[in-house]
Amino acid sequence: MKSFKQKVFDIVRNIPKGKTMTYGEVAKKAGNAKAPRAVGAMLRTNYDPGIPCHRVIAQNGSMRGYNRGVENKRKLLIKEGAIRA
Repeated sequence: MKSFKQKVFDIVRNIPKGKTMTYGEVAKKAGNAKAPRAVGAMLRTNYDPGIPCHRVIAQNGSMRGYNRGVENKRKLLIKEGAIRA
């Protein structure tokens, strides 16, 4: 059986280019709707380029806690067409 962290990484790995999910959506899909902050904590420690954690945003659309810098997160999402400049 997969751990919550493994489920989170699998979900995020499958977010298509040009799309985003919220921390809450990822948490719910991974099986614990009350754990969006845990999702954020896990993604802050992710340095695997195969897990596009920049595609996970706050519910209000704000950029939060990207370990490579919030401005880099914004640039990547603009480049992918997920958000407007």
